[in-house]
Amino acid sequence: MFISLWEFFYGHFFRFWMKWLLRQMTGKCELQRIFDTYVGAQRTHRIENSLTYSKNKVLQKATLVVQSEVDKCVEDIMKEKNINPEKDTSFKICMKACLLQISGYKQLYLDVESVRKRPYDSDNLQHEKLLLKLWNLLMPTKKLKARISKQWADIGFQGDDPKTDFRGMGILGLINLVYFSENYTSEAHQILSRSNHPKLGYSYAIVGINLTEMAYSLLKSEALKFHLYNFVPGIPTMEHFHQFYCYLVYEFDKFWFEEKPESIMYFNMYREKFHEKIKGLLLDSFSEIELGQRLLKGAALHE
Repeated sequence: MFISLWEFFYGHFFRFWMKWLLRQMTGKCELQRIFDTYVGAQRTHRIENSLTYSKNKVLQKATLVVQSEVDKCVEDIMKEKNINPEKDTSFKICMKACLLQISGYKQLYLDVESVRKRPYDSDNLQHEKLLLKLWNLLMPTKKLKARISKQWADIGFQGDDPKTDFRGMGILGLINLVYFSENYTSEAHQILSRSNHPKLGYSYAIVGINLTEMAYSLLKSEALKFHLYNFVPGIPTMEHFHQFYCYLVYEFDKFWFEEKPESIMYFNMYREKFHEKIKGLLLDSFSEIELGQRLLKGAALHE
């Protein structure tokens, strides 16, 4: 109740007068002050909030702009806020960068959701080729005897036909598994081998699909925003989503063996603990930078 009243009071009265006072003192609007004060994810996040809570319709709509209209949107914002491009030469560049990140994140979610909703289809030749590619990447010296086979358990699927395991995340789960195995092949082999540990083992493919769901949920809840706003200076793409997935796979395996669960029956409990750990990192703007650096260093090492 108290929080709701404060949000109403702040949004309708206090924020307006505070912005007016600061403009009189500095000669700059809130957007300009943000650019002067903040960098990285904090800058983009504050710009997004400022636009979202603005009473100006042009500014409100800016958070929904499509990438092809960003340049025009920046011009409209400058006109509405009476910003002289000759006096503030960096505003246009900074605002365009922020809007590309904001619109890019929204588009990335739509792209990921579109792939997630696409079910695995055993009648689709491309889907079947992708599945066999996963096997060949993970088991290069062992031939798959049949499409429907108990051999699939060797890479962590539950049944004789892996298509049933992709129901929750659709073809996205398979694409992520293949991406990690193709781009980080030695690490994939190492983690697959560790997943067969007699005491601490787990189903490699099933856990991989589970981590796809985790990456997806973090993207959907916008918990991934700070990381992508820091890690990607321009437009975030599916490639960045796949890279984040790879980070989760690598870190989860390390986390699992550090925790040493008594049994795979406790998987959901440890999965949630890992989820909370990642969310904590993502919500800390300084950890985001560290996480981005680790991803970049990891990519360089794995090439």
